[in-house]
Amino acid sequence: MAASPNDFTKDRAPIDADTALLEDLERRAVQFFIEQSDPVTGLTFDRAPANGESMSEYPASIAATGFALSAWCIADARGWLPPGEAVTRARTTLKFVLENVEHERGWIYHFIHASSGGRMWHSEASTIDTALFLSGALTAREYFSDAAVQMLVDALYARIDWHWALNGGDTLSHGWKPESGFIPWRWDRYSELMGLYLLGIGAPVNALPASSWRAWKREPITTYAGRTFVDGGPLFTHQYAHAWFDFRDRHDGLLDYWQNSVEATLAQRDWFAQQAERFPAWSLGLWGLTASDSAAGYVAWGGPGSFAPEAVDGTVVPCAPAGSLPFAPRECLTALRRMREVGGEKVWRRYGFVDAFNPHTGWTSGDVIGIDVGITLLMAENLRSGLIWKIFMEADEVRRGLRLAGFKTAEPQWAADRVAQTE
Repeated sequence: MAASPNDFTKDRAPIDADTALLEDLERRAVQFFIEQSDPVTGLTFDRAPANGESMSEYPASIAATGFALSAWCIADARGWLPPGEAVTRARTTLKFVLENVEHERGWIYHFIHASSGGRMWHSEASTIDTALFLSGALTAREYFSDAAVQMLVDALYARIDWHWALNGGDTLSHGWKPESGFIPWRWDRYSELMGLYLLGIGAPVNALPASSWRAWKREPITTYAGRTFVDGGPLFTHQYAHAWFDFRDRHDGLLDYWQNSVEATLAQRDWFAQQAERFPAWSLGLWGLTASDSAAGYVAWGGPGSFAPEAVDGTVVPCAPAGSLPFAPRECLTALRRMREVGGEKVWRRYGFVDAFNPHTGWTSGDVIGIDVGITLLMAENLRSGLIWKIFMEADEVRRGLRLAGFKTAEPQWAADRVAQTE
């Protein structure tokens, strides 16, 4: 599907000015997926040293593996892999996941052993992480048009038991553990859940009822600095579904999901500027928090409506503005440039930015995290070319899910403006 003219392409000045930065950022991200995916199984590690001097000792992440499947499409399209290597990598990963990775009724465990595919860390068979993997798998299927890839992806999609994951309710469970059954939380309010439900509603077998799209609540509503939006907490909740689903000019009569992410992104930027007295490095030019590493461990930093002032410590997280690049190109690119200037070589490493750093204390994460590298890569490419959107939105299941959920393509504002100008 071609990108619509009412998007960032109207004003390419910030994109064109930062082509070199975006190119370098993407190439380094692809390098992560090449070097930190198991060469035999294709599974991608959850995290790895930012200097790239060794293979990760962590488990693989099925969500990071989904981002890797999309990464192979970008690398192939841009000529960053030898001809034929990208599709070979996709086949290897999909075959291993189908035949060897532990799952429950098609729902794959969150963390898995990169060599054996077995469950790790007592993790759950995760509905959302399986959906992120499936999004990457569908992207690979649509891009490569390869018979083996299509067969593998279709088999992985068809084995998912969507109704079972409802666990007798109207909304999906977060997941299931063999020791205790379904975990108590549900995907019942705004978050990164949109792709999960749309893939379920459009599924080829045992699909979710279309009513499940309206079963979750569009709340809580936050207003900050004149911007009102439904707040999912950490900024990644406004980004992940958008990495694959193109919500521009699509409306379900309930919420403009694209504009909601724009408002959440810019509200966070405004919030950062208001904290400069406490954290002088923070500003309209240097901003960004989402779930990430910190000096105190991994933290799910929230949004302006959920930030507790005492909880933040001056950390900034590069994948926060990077994951919002299509929503606010100028503002996000400014933040990324500023992060490189402030952090220097401690922050800009082999795989791009480290996961997080604190310009006030000098603390810098020693790692990168696969899903954070992944959202950076996909959103940078979507900003530049719309490639992932164009590929993914061609899938029949995606189109069916959107249609059954009640999405209609609205007349874009640029078209209405053009008509008004001629009258």
